[in-house]
Amino acid sequence: MHKRTNIQLSRADRSKLKAVVANRNSPQKHVWRAKIVLLTADGRGTAEIMQATGKAKTVIWRWQERFRDEGAAGLWRDKTRRSRIPPLNPEVAKRVVALTLAGPPPAASHWTGSAMAKAVGISVSSVQRIWRAHGLQPHRVRQFKLSNDPQFAAKLHEIVGLYIDPPDHAIVLSVDEKSQIQALDRTQPGLPMKKGRAGTMTHDYERHGVTTLFAALDVLEGKVIGQCMKRHRHQEFIRFLNVIEARAPKKKTIHIIVDNYATHKHPDVMLWLEKHRRFVFHFTPTSASWLNAIEGFFARLTNKRLKRGVFRSLRELKDAIHRFLDDTNANPKPFTWTKDPNKIIAAVKRGHQVLDSIH
Repeated sequence: MHKRTNIQLSRADRSKLKAVVANRNSPQKHVWRAKIVLLTADGRGTAEIMQATGKAKTVIWRWQERFRDEGAAGLWRDKTRRSRIPPLNPEVAKRVVALTLAGPPPAASHWTGSAMAKAVGISVSSVQRIWRAHGLQPHRVRQFKLSNDPQFAAKLHEIVGLYIDPPDHAIVLSVDEKSQIQALDRTQPGLPMKKGRAGTMTHDYERHGVTTLFAALDVLEGKVIGQCMKRHRHQEFIRFLNVIEARAPKKKTIHIIVDNYATHKHPDVMLWLEKHRRFVFHFTPTSASWLNAIEGFFARLTNKRLKRGVFRSLRELKDAIHRFLDDTNANPKPFTWTKDPNKIIAAVKRGHQVLDSIH
């Protein structure tokens, strides 16, 4: 008897191999390997095992030897084979990284995988692996704008302080306007979503007018006061301030957080503030309107209601906006500020240092 066919199974090994064969979820390669060993241990010959498993005799010999050398654990492991494609020279990866960081090719705004593969003489998948390994994403770009306000830190602490620790007997409102909201109707009806196909809408559209949404977010309660108006001049802004004045509880100071849009600083607006002493304006730093909490509400309105909406008239658009306001106010969520202002200030300083070093 050949050494590889002299297999003596313990009770535990036999039970384990039979369990693999009986388990319908076992990988098929594990099933026939276990069968080879079980049949060999039962004294079956190579020809009989070939007929029972459908495998060649060289395959049977291989797994008999593997079990003899490594036991049952060796049956579940596949030996790794050397790749038919030789590995890339490290210099190739260095060249790809250097070209990527040096800037785009002359006739393009950024590197693509195919362009880099052609320039270096490797496959697109190799380029993508190199980019992934070095954390490079030349196909993506992120927008930013650093504030140049000399009082950035002071204004930041002032506004974050209103969010985190609002004054007693006062209301903190984040106010802004979302202008040029278009009532867009599609030129043809869209098709509904079904299995295997996404919903569709035409790429072209018809305009039925525009509106501007003035909104004020109550930071503590999470409710929003909103009103659609035809334009977004200082006259409309003063009208919206009168709406806030009428709806806000009496005898409470109203802290208004606004950005540096010219409408908010118009002389007529300043004159209105002198006549309404309980209103206090807090201006965000220049180029830092992201500090205004109402921007998050505008983003949700755009993504959830406006972006894919179809509006056959300006009235339909306004009704949709008002329904979204009602739904928000029916389930209000107080605004919660979580970012450390000192980390924001440090990040802005680092950004300015990088810009100064580059330019």
